[in-house]
Amino acid sequence: MPTPLVIGITGPVGVGKSTLARELSPCVLSTDNYLPDYADVPESERDDPRHADFTTLLQNIADLRAGNPTEAPIWSFHTHRRESITRLHPHPTIVIEGIHALHQTLRTIIDIRVFVEAPACIRWDRWAHLERTGVRGWGVEKAKVFFNNVAEPTFQRWENEYRTAAHVIVRND
Repeated sequence: MPTPLVIGITGPVGVGKSTLARELSPCVLSTDNYLPDYADVPESERDDPRHADFTTLLQNIADLRAGNPTEAPIWSFHTHRRESITRLHPHPTIVIEGIHALHQTLRTIIDIRVFVEAPACIRWDRWAHLERTGVRGWGVEKAKVFFNNVAEPTFQRWENEYRTAAHVIVRND
């Protein structure tokens, strides 16, 4: 198999990163799965890339690029920690998606960098829908507080850097 193409997709919460990633490849690594256990970091730093486990993510990608399966963590939005692992198999296209998918630590291994954008009101409506259906298990009120106090301010700190690093900007409203 030729060396796989690695696509990185970033954007703020609720913009459609995961949906786009699943359309592009069955081999998707979500940066959410490399989050810290929430009990180990202050709430305001839970989406801060300094706490992300990029070492494991880079190893998972290296395994896949070498044509080998890899065991990637699965992080739970219900328990706010890693719960298990999943076995990923090599594929011609590997997608890394998440709010820090274009972090400088990852950029050198990404062939195509994508920034997805949409207005905050649309993104919040999407996240609220996930909460109403129980996908994440936080509840709408808790999710709204996190959206406003953690997710939005954290991404805004990195938005310009990630937008500038992108090869492609996708509007998803």
